[in-house]
Amino acid sequence: MPHDVNLIATIAAGFGLAMIFGLLATNLRMPPLVGYLMAGIVIGPFTPGFVADVGLAGQLAEIGVMLLMFGVGLHFSLSDLMAVRRIAVPGAIVQIAVATALGLGLALFWGWGLGGALVFGLCLSVASTVVLLRALEAKGLLQSINGQIAVGWLVVEDLVMVMVLVLLPALSGLLGATGQASAELTSTSDIWETVGLTLAKVTAFIVLMLVVGRRLLPKALWWVARTGSQELFTLSIVAVAVGVAFGAAKLFDVSFALGAFFAGMMMRESEFSHRAADESLPLRDAFAVLFFVSVGMLFDPAVIWQQPVKLLAVVAIILVGKTLAAVALVLLLRYPLNTALIVGASLAQIGEFSFILAGMGVALNLMPAEGQSLVLAGALISIALNAALFAAVEPARRWILARSSLARRLEQRDDPLAELPMSTDAKLLSKQVVLVGYGRVGRRIADSLRAQQIPFVVAEQNREVVDALRKEGVPAVYGDAQTPEVLIQAHIARAAVLVVAISHTLDVRRMVEIGRTLNPELKVVVRSHSEEEAALLQSDSGCAVVLGEHELARGMVRHVLQDLQPH
Repeated sequence: MPHDVNLIATIAAGFGLAMIFGLLATNLRMPPLVGYLMAGIVIGPFTPGFVADVGLAGQLAEIGVMLLMFGVGLHFSLSDLMAVRRIAVPGAIVQIAVATALGLGLALFWGWGLGGALVFGLCLSVASTVVLLRALEAKGLLQSINGQIAVGWLVVEDLVMVMVLVLLPALSGLLGATGQASAELTSTSDIWETVGLTLAKVTAFIVLMLVVGRRLLPKALWWVARTGSQELFTLSIVAVAVGVAFGAAKLFDVSFALGAFFAGMMMRESEFSHRAADESLPLRDAFAVLFFVSVGMLFDPAVIWQQPVKLLAVVAIILVGKTLAAVALVLLLRYPLNTALIVGASLAQIGEFSFILAGMGVALNLMPAEGQSLVLAGALISIALNAALFAAVEPARRWILARSSLARRLEQRDDPLAELPMSTDAKLLSKQVVLVGYGRVGRRIADSLRAQQIPFVVAEQNREVVDALRKEGVPAVYGDAQTPEVLIQAHIARAAVLVVAISHTLDVRRMVEIGRTLNPELKVVVRSHSEEEAALLQSDSGCAVVLGEHELARGMVRHVLQDLQPH
Protein backbone atom coordinates (compact mmCIF):
# COMPACT_ATOMS: atom_id res chain seq x y z
CA MET A 1 0.00 0.00 0.00
CA PRO A 2 1.26 3.55 -0.69
CA HIS A 3 1.07 4.68 2.94
CA ASP A 4 2.18 3.46 6.36
CA VAL A 5 -0.44 1.31 8.10
CA ASN A 6 1.42 0.52 11.33
CA LEU A 7 -1.26 2.21 13.44
CA ILE A 8 -4.10 0.38 11.71
CA ALA A 9 -2.26 -2.95 11.89
CA THR A 10 -1.51 -2.50 15.59
CA ILE A 11 -5.12 -1.62 16.45
CA ALA A 12 -6.58 -4.39 14.26
CA ALA A 13 -4.26 -7.08 15.62
CA GLY A 14 -4.61 -5.84 19.20
CA PHE A 15 -8.41 -5.69 19.22
CA GLY A 16 -8.87 -8.87 17.18
CA LEU A 17 -6.60 -11.09 19.26
CA ALA A 18 -7.80 -9.48 22.51
CA MET A 19 -11.36 -10.46 21.60
CA ILE A 20 -10.37 -14.05 20.79
CA PHE A 21 -8.15 -14.62 23.84
CA GLY A 22 -10.51 -12.68 26.10
CA LEU A 23 -13.35 -14.97 25.05
CA LEU A 24 -11.20 -18.05 25.66
CA ALA A 25 -10.21 -16.75 29.11
CA THR A 26 -13.86 -16.13 29.99
CA ASN A 27 -14.84 -19.65 28.91
CA LEU A 28 -12.04 -20.98 31.15
CA ARG A 29 -13.54 -18.95 34.06
CA MET A 30 -10.60 -16.54 34.06
CA PRO A 31 -10.76 -12.73 33.92
CA PRO A 32 -10.85 -11.38 30.33
CA LEU A 33 -7.78 -9.23 31.00
CA VAL A 34 -5.68 -12.41 31.12
CA GLY A 35 -6.68 -12.94 27.49
CA TYR A 36 -5.78 -9.34 26.65
CA LEU A 37 -2.31 -9.86 28.14
CA MET A 38 -1.88 -13.05 26.12
CA ALA A 39 -2.87 -11.19 22.95
CA GLY A 40 -0.08 -8.70 23.65
CA ILE A 41 2.46 -11.48 24.13
CA VAL A 42 1.46 -13.04 20.81
CA ILE A 43 1.98 -9.82 18.81
CA GLY A 44 4.98 -8.68 20.86
CA PRO A 45 8.62 -8.65 19.72
CA PHE A 46 9.60 -11.68 21.83
CA THR A 47 7.36 -14.22 20.08
CA PRO A 48 7.49 -15.40 16.43
CA GLY A 49 5.10 -14.14 13.77
CA PHE A 50 3.56 -10.70 13.33
CA VAL A 51 5.08 -7.98 15.53
CA ALA A 52 2.98 -4.89 16.23
CA ASP A 53 4.46 -1.44 16.82
CA VAL A 54 5.31 -1.32 20.55
CA GLY A 55 5.67 2.47 20.56
CA LEU A 56 2.26 3.05 19.00
CA ALA A 57 0.64 0.51 21.33
CA GLY A 58 2.12 2.32 24.31
CA GLN A 59 0.71 5.66 23.16
CA LEU A 60 -2.73 4.13 22.59
CA ALA A 61 -2.53 2.67 26.09
CA GLU A 62 -1.80 6.16 27.47
CA ILE A 63 -5.04 7.38 25.89
CA GLY A 64 -6.81 4.57 27.72
CA VAL A 65 -5.28 5.72 31.01
CA MET A 66 -6.42 9.30 30.33
CA LEU A 67 -10.00 8.33 29.50
CA LEU A 68 -10.25 5.93 32.42
CA MET A 69 -8.98 8.46 34.97
CA PHE A 70 -11.24 11.12 33.46
CA GLY A 71 -14.20 8.79 33.97
CA VAL A 72 -13.21 8.21 37.59
CA GLY A 73 -12.96 11.95 38.13
CA LEU A 74 -16.53 12.33 36.85
CA HIS A 75 -17.68 10.19 39.80
CA PHE A 76 -15.17 11.48 42.37
CA SER A 77 -15.56 14.93 43.88
CA LEU A 78 -12.91 16.96 45.65
CA SER A 79 -14.81 16.44 48.90
CA ASP A 80 -14.54 12.66 48.39
CA LEU A 81 -10.79 13.04 47.94
CA MET A 82 -10.41 15.21 51.04
CA ALA A 83 -12.61 12.88 53.08
CA VAL A 84 -10.10 10.02 52.76
CA ARG A 85 -6.92 12.09 53.07
CA ARG A 86 -6.22 10.96 56.65
CA ILE A 87 -5.84 7.36 55.53
CA ALA A 88 -4.76 7.80 51.88
CA VAL A 89 -1.84 10.18 52.49
CA PRO A 90 -0.02 8.40 55.34
CA GLY A 91 -1.03 4.99 53.99
CA ALA A 92 0.35 5.59 50.49
CA ILE A 93 3.58 7.16 51.72
CA VAL A 94 4.33 4.43 54.27
CA GLN A 95 3.35 1.66 51.85
CA ILE A 96 5.65 3.11 49.16
CA ALA A 97 8.47 3.25 51.72
CA VAL A 98 7.91 -0.36 52.84
CA ALA A 99 7.66 -1.77 49.29
CA THR A 100 10.70 0.25 48.18
CA ALA A 101 12.70 -1.04 51.14
CA LEU A 102 11.78 -4.64 50.30
CA GLY A 103 12.77 -4.23 46.65
CA LEU A 104 15.95 -2.34 47.57
CA GLY A 105 17.01 -5.01 50.03
CA LEU A 106 16.37 -7.77 47.48
CA ALA A 107 18.40 -5.98 44.78
CA LEU A 108 21.29 -5.29 47.17
CA PHE A 109 21.28 -9.00 48.05
CA TRP A 110 21.70 -9.70 44.33
CA GLY A 111 24.75 -7.41 44.27
CA TRP A 112 23.27 -4.38 42.50
CA GLY A 113 24.41 -0.85 43.25
CA LEU A 114 22.47 1.43 45.60
CA GLY A 115 20.98 3.54 42.78
CA GLY A 116 19.75 0.55 40.80
CA ALA A 117 18.37 -1.11 43.92
CA LEU A 118 16.49 2.07 44.88
CA VAL A 119 14.94 2.43 41.41
CA PHE A 120 14.00 -1.26 41.45
CA GLY A 121 12.28 -0.86 44.82
CA LEU A 122 10.35 2.17 43.62
CA CYS A 123 9.20 0.23 40.55
CA LEU A 124 7.66 -2.40 42.82
CA SER A 125 5.97 0.15 45.10
CA VAL A 126 3.44 1.84 42.81
CA ALA A 127 0.19 0.27 41.61
CA SER A 128 -1.33 0.48 38.14
CA THR A 129 -4.09 3.02 37.56
CA VAL A 130 -5.91 0.95 34.96
CA VAL A 131 -5.79 -2.36 36.81
CA LEU A 132 -7.00 -0.82 40.07
CA LEU A 133 -9.94 0.98 38.49
CA ARG A 134 -11.02 -1.97 36.35
CA ALA A 135 -10.95 -4.23 39.40
CA LEU A 136 -12.99 -1.79 41.50
CA GLU A 137 -15.52 -1.31 38.69
CA ALA A 138 -15.86 -5.08 38.17
CA LYS A 139 -16.66 -5.54 41.85
CA GLY A 140 -18.98 -2.51 42.00
CA LEU A 141 -16.73 -0.89 44.62
CA LEU A 142 -15.71 2.30 42.84
CA GLN A 143 -18.39 4.43 44.54
CA SER A 144 -18.01 2.77 47.95
CA ILE A 145 -15.90 4.16 50.78
CA ASN A 146 -13.40 1.33 50.23
CA GLY A 147 -13.15 2.32 46.57
CA GLN A 148 -12.70 5.98 47.48
CA ILE A 149 -9.87 5.10 49.86
CA ALA A 150 -8.15 3.03 47.17
CA VAL A 151 -8.51 5.79 44.55
CA GLY A 152 -7.31 8.45 47.00
CA TRP A 153 -4.35 6.22 47.83
CA LEU A 154 -3.63 5.95 44.09
CA VAL A 155 -3.73 9.74 43.63
CA VAL A 156 -1.15 10.17 46.40
CA GLU A 157 1.04 7.49 44.80
CA ASP A 158 0.81 9.33 41.46
CA LEU A 159 1.91 12.61 43.09
CA VAL A 160 4.86 10.87 44.76
CA MET A 161 5.90 9.23 41.49
CA VAL A 162 5.71 12.55 39.64
CA MET A 163 8.28 13.86 42.14
CA VAL A 164 10.44 10.74 41.73
CA LEU A 165 10.47 10.97 37.92
CA VAL A 166 11.53 14.60 38.04
CA LEU A 167 14.18 14.15 40.74
CA LEU A 168 15.72 10.88 39.53
CA PRO A 169 17.86 12.45 36.76
CA ALA A 170 18.97 15.14 39.22
CA LEU A 171 20.02 12.59 41.82
CA SER A 172 21.41 9.95 39.46
CA GLY A 173 24.99 11.16 39.80
CA LEU A 174 24.80 10.93 43.58
CA LEU A 175 23.27 7.46 43.31
CA GLY A 176 26.23 6.10 41.36
CA ALA A 177 25.08 6.41 37.75
CA THR A 178 27.70 6.66 35.02
CA GLY A 179 27.71 8.30 31.64
CA GLN A 180 26.60 11.62 30.22
CA ALA A 181 22.89 10.96 30.86
CA SER A 182 23.44 11.07 34.60
CA ALA A 183 25.59 14.21 34.76
CA GLU A 184 22.76 16.72 34.96
CA LEU A 185 22.58 17.96 38.55
CA THR A 186 24.69 16.99 41.55
CA SER A 187 24.85 20.01 43.85
CA THR A 188 22.49 20.32 46.80
CA SER A 189 21.29 23.74 45.65
CA ASP A 190 20.38 22.38 42.21
CA ILE A 191 18.49 19.48 43.76
CA TRP A 192 16.48 21.73 46.09
CA GLU A 193 15.78 24.06 43.18
CA THR A 194 14.39 21.13 41.19
CA VAL A 195 12.26 19.99 44.14
CA GLY A 196 10.87 23.50 44.62
CA LEU A 197 10.14 23.92 40.92
CA THR A 198 8.34 20.57 40.75
CA LEU A 199 6.19 21.36 43.79
CA ALA A 200 5.41 24.79 42.36
CA LYS A 201 4.31 23.28 39.01
CA VAL A 202 2.07 20.65 40.62
CA THR A 203 0.54 23.27 42.93
CA ALA A 204 -0.01 25.66 40.03
CA PHE A 205 -1.80 22.94 38.05
CA ILE A 206 -4.09 22.02 40.94
CA VAL A 207 -4.90 25.67 41.68
CA LEU A 208 -5.56 26.34 37.99
CA MET A 209 -7.98 23.43 37.81
CA LEU A 210 -9.76 24.40 41.03
CA VAL A 211 -10.08 28.08 40.16
CA VAL A 212 -10.37 28.16 36.36
CA GLY A 213 -11.20 24.59 35.34
CA ARG A 214 -14.00 24.28 37.89
CA ARG A 215 -15.81 27.19 36.22
CA LEU A 216 -14.74 26.83 32.60
CA LEU A 217 -15.09 23.08 31.93
CA PRO A 218 -18.72 22.64 33.12
CA LYS A 219 -19.70 25.79 31.23
CA ALA A 220 -18.01 24.54 28.07
CA LEU A 221 -19.92 21.24 28.33
CA TRP A 222 -23.17 23.16 28.77
CA TRP A 223 -22.44 25.23 25.62
CA VAL A 224 -21.85 22.04 23.62
CA ALA A 225 -24.97 20.35 25.02
CA ARG A 226 -27.07 23.35 23.92
CA THR A 227 -26.29 22.55 20.28
CA GLY A 228 -28.13 19.21 20.56
CA SER A 229 -25.35 17.47 18.62
CA GLN A 230 -24.52 14.01 19.93
CA GLU A 231 -21.18 13.82 18.12
CA LEU A 232 -20.06 17.24 19.36
CA PHE A 233 -20.90 16.24 22.93
CA THR A 234 -18.85 13.04 22.68
CA LEU A 235 -16.04 14.92 20.94
CA SER A 236 -15.96 17.52 23.71
CA ILE A 237 -15.55 14.81 26.35
CA VAL A 238 -12.59 13.21 24.56
CA ALA A 239 -11.05 16.61 23.77
CA VAL A 240 -11.21 17.72 27.42
CA ALA A 241 -9.89 14.42 28.79
CA VAL A 242 -6.97 14.08 26.38
CA GLY A 243 -6.30 17.81 26.00
CA VAL A 244 -6.10 18.60 29.71
CA ALA A 245 -4.02 15.49 30.38
CA PHE A 246 -1.55 16.36 27.61
CA GLY A 247 -1.37 20.00 28.66
CA ALA A 248 -0.82 19.04 32.30
CA ALA A 249 2.07 16.78 31.31
CA LYS A 250 3.74 19.28 28.98
CA LEU A 251 3.24 22.48 30.97
CA PHE A 252 3.27 21.28 34.58
CA ASP A 253 5.18 17.96 34.46
CA VAL A 254 2.11 16.20 35.89
CA SER A 255 1.31 12.66 34.76
CA PHE A 256 -1.33 12.10 32.06
CA ALA A 257 -3.40 10.10 34.56
CA LEU A 258 -3.41 12.83 37.22
CA GLY A 259 -4.22 15.54 34.69
CA ALA A 260 -7.18 13.61 33.29
CA PHE A 261 -8.41 12.77 36.80
CA PHE A 262 -8.55 16.44 37.82
CA ALA A 263 -10.26 17.32 34.52
CA GLY A 264 -12.96 14.75 35.30
CA MET A 265 -13.39 16.04 38.86
CA MET A 266 -13.92 19.57 37.59
CA MET A 267 -16.32 18.36 34.88
CA ARG A 268 -18.31 16.63 37.62
CA GLU A 269 -19.69 20.05 38.58
CA SER A 270 -21.69 20.02 35.33
CA GLU A 271 -25.30 18.85 35.27
CA PHE A 272 -24.32 16.72 32.27
CA SER A 273 -21.61 14.78 34.13
CA HIS A 274 -23.62 11.52 34.20
CA ARG A 275 -24.26 11.76 30.46
CA ALA A 276 -20.56 12.43 29.89
CA ALA A 277 -19.64 9.35 31.93
CA ASP A 278 -22.10 7.14 30.03
CA GLU A 279 -21.06 8.30 26.56
CA SER A 280 -17.34 8.00 27.23
CA LEU A 281 -17.67 4.45 28.61
CA PRO A 282 -17.25 2.56 25.28
CA LEU A 283 -14.09 4.53 24.46
CA ARG A 284 -12.71 3.97 27.96
CA ASP A 285 -13.28 0.24 27.70
CA ALA A 286 -11.77 -0.05 24.23
CA PHE A 287 -8.58 1.85 25.03
CA ALA A 288 -8.24 0.12 28.40
CA VAL A 289 -8.05 -3.17 26.46
CA LEU A 290 -5.16 -1.73 24.46
CA PHE A 291 -3.39 -0.93 27.72
CA PHE A 292 -3.35 -4.60 28.71
CA VAL A 293 -2.30 -5.58 25.18
CA SER A 294 0.62 -3.14 25.34
CA VAL A 295 1.72 -4.60 28.70
CA GLY A 296 1.74 -8.07 27.16
CA MET A 297 3.85 -6.83 24.23
CA LEU A 298 6.60 -5.71 26.61
CA PHE A 299 6.85 -9.10 28.30
CA ASP A 300 9.72 -11.43 27.39
CA PRO A 301 8.67 -14.99 28.34
CA ALA A 302 12.34 -16.05 28.46
CA VAL A 303 12.75 -14.40 31.87
CA ILE A 304 10.52 -17.13 33.35
CA TRP A 305 13.05 -19.91 32.71
CA GLN A 306 16.19 -17.74 32.78
CA GLN A 307 15.55 -16.07 36.18
CA PRO A 308 12.81 -18.13 37.92
CA VAL A 309 14.02 -17.57 41.49
CA LYS A 310 14.44 -13.82 41.08
CA LEU A 311 11.07 -13.53 39.37
CA LEU A 312 9.42 -15.49 42.18
CA ALA A 313 10.94 -13.10 44.73
CA VAL A 314 9.69 -10.07 42.76
CA VAL A 315 6.16 -11.48 42.52
CA ALA A 316 6.22 -12.28 46.25
CA ILE A 317 7.03 -8.64 47.10
CA ILE A 318 4.24 -7.36 44.83
CA LEU A 319 1.54 -9.83 45.88
CA VAL A 320 2.49 -10.55 49.50
CA GLY A 321 4.76 -7.79 50.78
CA LYS A 322 2.72 -4.86 49.46
CA THR A 323 -0.57 -6.47 50.42
CA LEU A 324 0.47 -7.20 54.01
CA ALA A 325 1.93 -3.71 54.40
CA ALA A 326 -1.28 -2.07 53.15
CA VAL A 327 -3.50 -4.33 55.28
CA ALA A 328 -1.48 -3.60 58.42
CA LEU A 329 -1.53 0.15 57.80
CA VAL A 330 -5.29 0.27 57.24
CA LEU A 331 -5.91 -1.77 60.40
CA LEU A 332 -3.59 0.51 62.40
CA LEU A 333 -5.69 3.46 61.23
CA ARG A 334 -8.71 1.72 62.82
CA TYR A 335 -10.53 0.66 59.67
CA PRO A 336 -12.28 -2.74 59.51
CA LEU A 337 -10.70 -5.92 58.15
CA ASN A 338 -12.86 -5.81 54.99
CA THR A 339 -11.50 -2.35 54.08
CA ALA A 340 -7.94 -3.47 54.79
CA LEU A 341 -8.23 -6.53 52.57
CA ILE A 342 -9.81 -4.60 49.68
CA VAL A 343 -7.13 -1.89 49.79
CA GLY A 344 -4.44 -4.57 50.03
CA ALA A 345 -5.80 -6.42 47.00
CA SER A 346 -6.12 -3.14 45.09
CA LEU A 347 -2.41 -2.40 45.45
CA ALA A 348 -1.09 -5.92 44.84
CA GLN A 349 0.05 -5.19 41.29
CA ILE A 350 2.28 -2.78 39.37
CA GLY A 351 1.89 -1.09 36.00
CA GLU A 352 2.51 2.01 33.94
CA PHE A 353 4.58 4.09 36.38
CA SER A 354 6.75 1.04 37.04
CA PHE A 355 7.51 0.71 33.31
CA ILE A 356 8.46 4.40 33.06
CA LEU A 357 10.69 4.22 36.14
CA ALA A 358 12.38 1.02 34.96
CA GLY A 359 13.07 2.51 31.52
CA MET A 360 14.51 5.67 33.07
CA GLY A 361 16.67 3.63 35.46
CA VAL A 362 18.20 1.69 32.56
CA ALA A 363 18.67 4.86 30.46
CA LEU A 364 20.50 6.54 33.35
CA ASN A 365 22.73 3.47 33.78
CA LEU A 366 21.43 3.00 37.30
CA MET A 367 19.62 -0.31 36.90
CA PRO A 368 20.70 -3.29 34.75
CA ALA A 369 18.48 -4.35 31.85
CA GLU A 370 17.75 -7.51 33.83
CA GLY A 371 15.87 -5.34 36.34
CA GLN A 372 13.58 -3.96 33.64
CA SER A 373 12.75 -7.49 32.47
CA LEU A 374 11.92 -8.56 36.03
CA VAL A 375 9.70 -5.51 36.54
CA LEU A 376 7.79 -6.19 33.33
CA ALA A 377 7.40 -9.89 34.14
CA GLY A 378 6.28 -9.08 37.69
CA ALA A 379 3.75 -6.60 36.34
CA LEU A 380 2.20 -9.09 33.92
CA ILE A 381 1.94 -11.87 36.51
CA SER A 382 0.55 -9.58 39.22
CA ILE A 383 -2.01 -8.07 36.84
CA ALA A 384 -3.14 -11.52 35.76
CA LEU A 385 -3.56 -12.64 39.40
CA ASN A 386 -5.13 -9.43 40.71
CA ALA A 387 -8.71 -10.43 39.91
CA ALA A 388 -8.19 -13.69 41.83
CA LEU A 389 -7.01 -11.69 44.85
CA PHE A 390 -10.17 -9.59 44.78
CA ALA A 391 -12.30 -12.73 44.56
CA ALA A 392 -10.50 -14.09 47.63
CA VAL A 393 -11.16 -11.01 49.82
CA GLU A 394 -14.45 -12.15 51.36
CA PRO A 395 -13.44 -15.84 51.84
CA ALA A 396 -10.17 -14.62 53.39
CA ARG A 397 -12.04 -12.29 55.75
CA ARG A 398 -14.31 -15.11 56.94
CA TRP A 399 -11.35 -17.51 57.29
CA ILE A 400 -9.31 -14.99 59.31
CA LEU A 401 -12.20 -14.12 61.62
CA ALA A 402 -12.99 -17.79 62.18
CA ARG A 403 -9.42 -18.72 63.15
CA SER A 404 -7.92 -15.58 64.72
CA SER A 405 -9.03 -14.32 68.10
CA LEU A 406 -6.90 -11.21 67.52
CA ALA A 407 -8.79 -10.44 64.31
CA ARG A 408 -12.10 -10.85 66.12
CA ARG A 409 -10.96 -8.51 68.89
CA LEU A 410 -9.87 -5.94 66.32
CA GLU A 411 -13.29 -6.17 64.66
CA GLN A 412 -15.03 -5.73 68.01
CA ARG A 413 -12.58 -3.28 69.58
CA ASP A 414 -13.88 -0.23 71.39
CA ASP A 415 -14.12 2.65 68.98
CA PRO A 416 -15.55 5.96 70.17
CA LEU A 417 -17.03 6.58 66.72
CA ALA A 418 -18.76 3.18 66.58
CA GLU A 419 -21.21 4.14 69.32
CA LEU A 420 -23.45 7.17 69.67
CA PRO A 421 -22.35 9.55 72.44
CA MET A 422 -24.18 9.12 75.75
CA SER A 423 -25.09 12.81 75.55
CA THR A 424 -27.27 12.29 72.45
CA ASP A 425 -30.73 13.71 73.07
CA ALA A 426 -33.28 10.91 73.50
CA LYS A 427 -35.78 12.89 71.40
CA LEU A 428 -33.53 12.33 68.39
CA LEU A 429 -33.64 8.55 68.86
CA SER A 430 -37.36 7.94 68.58
CA LYS A 431 -39.28 7.90 65.30
CA GLN A 432 -36.10 9.13 63.67
CA VAL A 433 -34.73 8.55 60.17
CA VAL A 434 -31.67 6.31 59.92
CA LEU A 435 -29.68 7.68 56.97
CA VAL A 436 -27.11 5.24 55.57
CA GLY A 437 -24.43 7.05 53.59
CA TYR A 438 -23.44 10.70 53.71
CA GLY A 439 -22.16 11.26 50.21
CA ARG A 440 -23.53 13.63 47.61
CA VAL A 441 -27.07 12.22 47.84
CA GLY A 442 -26.98 11.69 51.60
CA ARG A 443 -25.99 15.29 52.29
CA ARG A 444 -28.93 16.59 50.26
CA ILE A 445 -31.32 14.30 52.14
CA ALA A 446 -29.89 15.45 55.47
CA ASP A 447 -30.32 19.11 54.49
CA SER A 448 -33.98 18.47 53.65
CA LEU A 449 -34.57 16.64 56.94
CA ARG A 450 -33.00 19.51 58.88
CA ALA A 451 -35.20 22.01 57.06
CA GLN A 452 -38.29 19.98 58.05
CA GLN A 453 -36.94 19.52 61.62
CA ILE A 454 -37.10 15.73 61.29
CA PRO A 455 -34.60 13.92 63.58
CA PHE A 456 -32.10 11.62 61.90
CA VAL A 457 -29.04 9.51 62.65
CA VAL A 458 -26.29 8.99 60.06
CA ALA A 459 -24.53 5.63 59.57
CA GLU A 460 -21.35 6.13 57.54
CA GLN A 461 -18.20 4.10 56.78
CA ASN A 462 -15.89 7.09 56.56
CA ARG A 463 -14.41 7.88 59.97
CA GLU A 464 -13.54 11.46 59.02
CA VAL A 465 -17.11 12.18 57.94
CA VAL A 466 -18.54 10.77 61.18
CA ASP A 467 -16.07 12.81 63.24
CA ALA A 468 -17.00 16.00 61.34
CA LEU A 469 -20.74 15.35 61.76
CA ARG A 470 -20.39 14.88 65.51
CA LYS A 471 -18.53 18.16 65.79
CA GLU A 472 -21.53 19.77 64.08
CA GLY A 473 -23.87 18.16 66.64
CA VAL A 474 -25.31 15.58 64.20
CA PRO A 475 -25.84 12.07 65.66
CA ALA A 476 -23.63 9.78 63.59
CA VAL A 477 -22.21 6.30 63.98
CA TYR A 478 -19.22 4.82 62.17
CA GLY A 479 -19.36 1.37 60.58
CA ASP A 480 -20.83 -0.86 57.88
CA ALA A 481 -24.64 -0.78 58.02
CA GLN A 482 -24.70 -4.36 56.71
CA THR A 483 -23.82 -5.43 60.25
CA PRO A 484 -26.48 -5.53 62.99
CA GLU A 485 -24.19 -3.72 65.46
CA VAL A 486 -24.15 -0.50 63.42
CA LEU A 487 -27.92 -0.41 62.88
CA ILE A 488 -28.48 -1.18 66.57
CA GLN A 489 -26.23 1.75 67.49
CA ALA A 490 -28.34 3.94 65.18
CA HIS A 491 -31.39 2.80 67.22
CA ILE A 492 -33.06 1.16 64.23
CA ALA A 493 -35.54 -0.58 66.54
CA ARG A 494 -37.12 2.79 67.39
CA ALA A 495 -36.73 4.36 63.93
CA ALA A 496 -39.57 5.28 61.60
CA VAL A 497 -37.70 5.12 58.28
CA LEU A 498 -34.48 3.63 56.96
CA VAL A 499 -33.08 5.71 54.07
CA VAL A 500 -30.25 4.06 52.13
CA ALA A 501 -28.38 6.69 50.12
CA ILE A 502 -25.85 4.28 48.62
CA SER A 503 -26.48 2.33 45.44
CA HIS A 504 -25.20 -1.22 45.91
CA THR A 505 -28.02 -3.76 45.63
CA LEU A 506 -26.46 -6.48 47.78
CA ASP A 507 -25.68 -3.97 50.54
CA VAL A 508 -29.23 -2.64 50.47
CA ARG A 509 -30.89 -6.06 50.65
CA ARG A 510 -28.73 -7.06 53.61
CA MET A 511 -29.49 -3.81 55.44
CA VAL A 512 -33.23 -4.12 54.83
CA GLU A 513 -33.23 -7.70 56.11
CA ILE A 514 -31.47 -6.68 59.34
CA GLY A 515 -33.57 -3.53 59.77
CA ARG A 516 -36.88 -5.37 59.35
CA THR A 517 -35.76 -8.10 61.76
CA LEU A 518 -35.06 -5.49 64.44
CA ASN A 519 -38.07 -3.34 63.55
CA PRO A 520 -40.89 -5.09 61.63
CA GLU A 521 -42.76 -1.78 61.16
CA LEU A 522 -39.77 -0.09 59.56
CA LYS A 523 -40.32 1.73 56.28
CA VAL A 524 -37.45 1.71 53.81
CA VAL A 525 -36.50 4.13 51.05
CA VAL A 526 -33.55 3.34 48.77
CA ARG A 527 -32.00 4.83 45.66
CA SER A 528 -31.31 3.08 42.39
CA HIS A 529 -29.83 3.85 38.98
CA SER A 530 -31.69 1.25 36.91
CA GLU A 531 -35.23 -0.04 36.51
CA GLU A 532 -34.03 -3.66 36.78
CA GLU A 533 -32.36 -3.00 40.11
CA ALA A 534 -35.43 -1.08 41.34
CA ALA A 535 -37.76 -3.93 40.39
CA LEU A 536 -35.52 -6.44 42.19
CA LEU A 537 -35.46 -4.36 45.36
CA GLN A 538 -39.19 -3.75 45.31
CA SER A 539 -40.08 -7.40 44.75
CA ASP A 540 -37.57 -8.93 47.17
CA SER A 541 -37.43 -6.29 49.91
CA GLY A 542 -40.64 -4.29 49.60
CA CYS A 543 -38.71 -1.03 49.51
CA ALA A 544 -39.79 2.32 48.15
CA VAL A 545 -37.23 2.84 45.39
CA VAL A 546 -36.28 6.25 44.01
CA LEU A 547 -34.97 6.30 40.45
CA GLY A 548 -32.97 9.40 39.59
CA GLU A 549 -34.45 9.63 36.10
CA HIS A 550 -38.01 9.31 37.42
CA GLU A 551 -37.51 12.07 39.98
CA LEU A 552 -36.10 14.33 37.28
CA ALA A 553 -39.11 13.64 35.05
CA ARG A 554 -41.53 14.38 37.89
CA GLY A 555 -39.81 17.67 38.59
CA MET A 556 -40.00 18.71 34.96
CA VAL A 557 -43.70 17.76 34.74
CA ARG A 558 -44.40 19.71 37.93
CA HIS A 559 -42.87 22.84 36.41
CA VAL A 560 -44.82 22.35 33.17
CA LEU A 561 -48.10 21.99 35.06
CA GLN A 562 -47.36 25.10 37.06
CA ASP A 563 -46.76 27.05 33.86
CA LEU A 564 -49.93 25.74 32.23
CA GLN A 565 -52.25 26.31 35.17
CA PRO A 566 -54.58 29.31 34.71
CA HIS A 567 -53.64 32.32 36.80
